[in-house]
Amino acid sequence: MESWQLRFDTLEALRLSSKGQLSYCSRWQEDEAALEGCVAPVELSPYCGWVLDSLSGQLAQEITPSGTSTPKQSTPLPKRASEEKIPPGSHRSSSPPSSTEPSETKILNLKLREAEQQRQRQEELERLRKEEGQERLRRLYSIQEELLQLNQQIDPNYRHKDLPRIDLSAYSNRGNQICGLVSGLIRTTSEKGFPTQADVASTERALQEMRGLISSMQQEITAALEEKKRKDEEEKKQKQKELEQKEQMKNQTPAPAQQLGGKQQKEGLQVKTEESIMQWYQQLQDAAEQCVAAFSEIGNCKGNTEVKKIKTNLQKAATIPVSQISSISGSKLREVFDKINNLLSGKPVQTEGQTVSVTQHPQGLEFVYYKLAEKFVKHGEGEVSFHHDSAFPIAVVLSGIWELHPRVGDIFLAHLHKKCPYSVPFYPARKEGTSVEEYQRILGYEVHDSKVEEQDHFLKRMSGMIRLYAAIIQLRWPYGNKQGAHPHGLSYGWRWLAQMLNLEPLADVTAMLLLDFLEVCGNALMKQYGIQFWKTMFFIQKSYIPRIEAVTSSGQMGCLSRLKNFVQKCLKAEEIPLPKGILTPSFWRT
Repeated sequence: MESWQLRFDTLEALRLSSKGQLSYCSRWQEDEAALEGCVAPVELSPYCGWVLDSLSGQLAQEITPSGTSTPKQSTPLPKRASEEKIPPGSHRSSSPPSSTEPSETKILNLKLREAEQQRQRQEELERLRKEEGQERLRRLYSIQEELLQLNQQIDPNYRHKDLPRIDLSAYSNRGNQICGLVSGLIRTTSEKGFPTQADVASTERALQEMRGLISSMQQEITAALEEKKRKDEEEKKQKQKELEQKEQMKNQTPAPAQQLGGKQQKEGLQVKTEESIMQWYQQLQDAAEQCVAAFSEIGNCKGNTEVKKIKTNLQKAATIPVSQISSISGSKLREVFDKINNLLSGKPVQTEGQTVSVTQHPQGLEFVYYKLAEKFVKHGEGEVSFHHDSAFPIAVVLSGIWELHPRVGDIFLAHLHKKCPYSVPFYPARKEGTSVEEYQRILGYEVHDSKVEEQDHFLKRMSGMIRLYAAIIQLRWPYGNKQGAHPHGLSYGWRWLAQMLNLEPLADVTAMLLLDFLEVCGNALMKQYGIQFWKTMFFIQKSYIPRIEAVTSSGQMGCLSRLKNFVQKCLKAEEIPLPKGILTPSFWRT
């Protein structure tokens, strides 16, 4: 059989053979995933290998003939086997391939096997790389979750429940930064593929830093708790000691004058205020009169239109800001303070569309001093008498102005003492030749058309002014210079209380004044004077309240009953409550 005939017969048999029929998909070259779905790799049958060997050998002879042989004469191609009618399922017989394969066939098969093995190794490496990358990504997410759990251990309000003064904001801020850095790293690596080992090492370091942060915070809290425990124990011992001293005092009650440092008297208490206090009272009244004389031209400007206009504008600039004082917010209160301070400092201020300055007239500053101090006292007897909480914003503004402009404070005290002589304390005696109406005015009553105001209204005004005074002595303007002493601090309040308890009580008035004063500044005096204050409270309960009862009628027991209850509760609790409406630190952040 000719070689060509044998070749095509073999190919035809191969085509019709079940071993030579291979399935083909047009998407194999487009989608490699389709190949991965095959159950077993496609392999050539032995017949295909035999055909390839025969073809490769024949082609080699035709391309490179030997020196002794001559090319064969071309033989006409036989009729193609495909054109012959062959029953289905039947196959042409062909000669079996040689039992010994040529070396070229072995080399080709070897190369095919090596290529397949190389492909499989690459696929395995790629699979391992993906698994390693996924494992690193899972580690990053695990670290992130642990970081978030650790960060929750830091108080989000920056305050420990048992240690409100311990600031944990630094720990919280750094913890949030660490969590943010790790989240950003995970987001970046997810966009570019899988994280590297360097990314994992970076998050591991962040986790270690967070653990160290939590450890440092816990150590600080533990140390602060131990310090707090130690202080609490010391305070407990101190209270126990004070309680023992109080028990000893119950057996021997000292005389009122001895208790408060006054002069011991043979019979009863004093009727008149001490001479040194009365001298101070008179000096303040003289200072107020000198101030009035210093602005006499502005005060008597009826015929001068220009001066009258300046006077009106200055009075508005001094009094309107005082009327705007409220406890709405700390920022509003600061605006009012700045208006008053700028006016007293000679700076121009705006009032009802007018630019006003104390430099517009040589007597402008003295006039503003007087009118401003007078307005503060009127605000006390009016606003504070009806709204007790308003005493604190008014007092803190006045305290700050007093510190920067002492003359305002002196004139304020002069106005206060004249309106409410019990703020000295001073019980004016009726001098010979003084009319009843004039004496009522000296005592603080308002008299209009020979009619004296009702007692309830009088007591309410006195209460407002005493409350304002009690608030002033304990408050300071928070934005001022606190290097120096308070211009009129708690020592004046302690002196007032001592002098008040050395005077014989007045019906109705004394009980009310003591109650107002202790409610407003009793807590501050307790912290300042400690055991001495509690001795005073014990004296009020055991000795002074019975004296007030002796001069009080049955219809005037209201204030006295409230005073007794207040003193009794404080002694029982060994604590003076904070006054209602006191300005807290958070107020100044509003």
